[in-house]
Amino acid sequence: MKKALLYCLLLSPVLASAQQSLVKYVRPIIGTQKMGHTYPGATVPFGAVQLSPDTDTLSYELNGKYNGEVYKYCAGYKYEDKTIVGFSHTHFSGTGHSDLGDFLIMPTQGKLQLNPGTADDPKSGFRSAFSHANETAEAGYYKVKLDDDHITAEMTATNRVGIHQYTFPKSDNSHIILDLMSGIYNYDDKTVWTYVRVVNDTLITGYRQTNGWARTRTVYFAMSFSKPFKAYGQKNFDKAQAYKGFWRKFDQTKNFPEIAGKRIRMYFDFATQEQEKIQIKFALSPVSQENALMNMRTEAQGWDFNKFKSNAQADWNKELNKIKIDAAEDDKINFYTALYHAFINPTNYSDVNGEYKGLDQGVHKADGFTNYTTFSLWDTYRALHPFFNIMQPSRNNDMVKSMMAHYDQSALKMLPIWSHYANDNWCMSGYHSVSVLADAIIKGVYNGDAQKALETCIVTANHRDYEGIGDYIDMGYIPAERSGTSVSNTLEYAYDDWCIAQIAKKLGRDDVYAQFIKRAGNWKNVFDKSIGFMRPKLADGSFKKEFDALSTHGQGFIEGNTWNYSFFVPQDPSEMIVQMGGAKRVASRLDSLFSMHLPDEFFAETEDITREGIIGGYVHGNEPAHHVAYLYNWVGQPWKTQEKIRMILKMQYKPTPDGLGGNDDCGQMSAWYLFSSLGFYPVAPGSDEYALGSPAVKNAVLSLENGKTFTVEALNQSDKNVYVSKVLLNGKTLNGFKIKHADITNGGKLTFVMTGKIK
Repeated sequence: MKKALLYCLLLSPVLASAQQSLVKYVRPIIGTQKMGHTYPGATVPFGAVQLSPDTDTLSYELNGKYNGEVYKYCAGYKYEDKTIVGFSHTHFSGTGHSDLGDFLIMPTQGKLQLNPGTADDPKSGFRSAFSHANETAEAGYYKVKLDDDHITAEMTATNRVGIHQYTFPKSDNSHIILDLMSGIYNYDDKTVWTYVRVVNDTLITGYRQTNGWARTRTVYFAMSFSKPFKAYGQKNFDKAQAYKGFWRKFDQTKNFPEIAGKRIRMYFDFATQEQEKIQIKFALSPVSQENALMNMRTEAQGWDFNKFKSNAQADWNKELNKIKIDAAEDDKINFYTALYHAFINPTNYSDVNGEYKGLDQGVHKADGFTNYTTFSLWDTYRALHPFFNIMQPSRNNDMVKSMMAHYDQSALKMLPIWSHYANDNWCMSGYHSVSVLADAIIKGVYNGDAQKALETCIVTANHRDYEGIGDYIDMGYIPAERSGTSVSNTLEYAYDDWCIAQIAKKLGRDDVYAQFIKRAGNWKNVFDKSIGFMRPKLADGSFKKEFDALSTHGQGFIEGNTWNYSFFVPQDPSEMIVQMGGAKRVASRLDSLFSMHLPDEFFAETEDITREGIIGGYVHGNEPAHHVAYLYNWVGQPWKTQEKIRMILKMQYKPTPDGLGGNDDCGQMSAWYLFSSLGFYPVAPGSDEYALGSPAVKNAVLSLENGKTFTVEALNQSDKNVYVSKVLLNGKTLNGFKIKHADITNGGKLTFVMTGKIK
């Protein structure tokens, strides 16, 4: 008994505790102001429903041109706004482009209004003023008071069902509006068709098909009320049609049970008592109305809102408890909010029976895996998927299987580039699915057919008519005359080809390895030794003469400049250093990157990079240079990696609404924070190695899926002690600044001895 007690006392506080209440550290409001593009609403881990407020209805189009203001609403919600238009069920987290915003619901009372009104005059429509003082955003729960109608709105979610609860004042004219026109990055013709069927006085079903970022996206729904409505109706805002058939025989505006059109808003009327609560369950399906109803009946039985909320928060608490940290309070808020944001995407894309719609528009059934969508791969291959390989290996295994299913259903026979809702929107560059596949295969996470996975990578990488791949194969680079992003594409293809080579090497495919390891060196073809930068090359083999190293516009790069992209050789930093003139010169170049001043005109050319996301010339608010601070390890100055990492953690992540220096990009920014706070980072996914940095936590215990634990401890930790004097792995001094994936998954302890002096 005494020995057991002594053993418990000797355990660290983190280890000694059972499951902790960590939901309290999550602040979904972080990143909702300025450039973070996160949403504050309710979802569960990797949930198919993201039920969140939308604060405006800006059109993607203005006078026939792109409306730049719409960029601020990628997540539907902007913290700076003073009004809420309603609550829709699908949102992206942290993206720099958008779609979704399906099925917007808004409670009102008084005179019925079926237009949203304006932000300057919310009472001219169904929108309402609100105050952040009366707003609560938690993991799995959102609450706000709608001031104009004196209604309290609350929401939570299951995987596939959004749960609403509205507390009304006493009124004979209470309404719930269902806006089937509203959307994010919306425009007049985005909705292709909408169908609604009123089954009875508490249940309606239907679907909505849109043509946006995803060009063939259909979402089915089932909507159930806790109280029968006394009347209902709709207004059809469709433009005049040449032919309408004979439906004109009916008055479809009031109490008509079957509605169809492109631009529809519906309303449901109630008489309410003071403080009466009306609940709504709104289920989604990618397959059918019947499946949506099945999802609802399976996941959301009864009308106990507090139970739904409690279940959602329990789901989050379970996921958050996979990592328990000892750190300062603000660091805990940043860490667990980052973990929350990292576990939002990718999202579940199948019904409770496993059915989902594929790229071929057919209905498929996920056999032995959960099907996922929302793959923002240009962002997330860098750190999010490698983080999953440690903390969510089963889910990442399913994500790889989802990518393989995507390939099988694709008419083009390509792995996903940026996929959502049975579509590929082809956003950004590279073919970074191969990085995700390689990382999962190299680290032993993928349990499917690795040979087939390799073949899908090869076919994708040889798709000659996709974004310069043919020229890249023939010439070893993409000529500047033929692509505005010729340099960045060449660099990204070279890295992806290295990933393919790693799979081939593991599988003993020497012929494939030789082919792709050669292609992995193509980055050298766009490196101009005379200036020490990556630079656009013309078809005749000469470098483009007109060149501005600071500019992001017209210089051959996507979302970045050559100062950041010239270090993008994660597959071979040692050879990059040789080509750039040696360790001393590269160290000096890195110093300049972090200390230089970028002129204001740099920002005039891009909408997703602002001062908040930049340190010197290093752009942390975007992804291409996320590995760069770790490159000091390769030039013999690891103390600068340690110094820069701790600086970035402090400057780019804060526990405030504007606390993210750039788009969270489906969790990539958050995954960088998580890795770097723990003291290591995957510089080259597809390798089994992680580069060491400077942990920000005092202690962290990672509870792994295999039942083992991996502990990180930082002795003498403080804001001043950012340098590492010694690293021990399981009590033995570690030589070099790397650890292997197996060092983590085998369980054990990584100890950093911290100091305030450069070692």
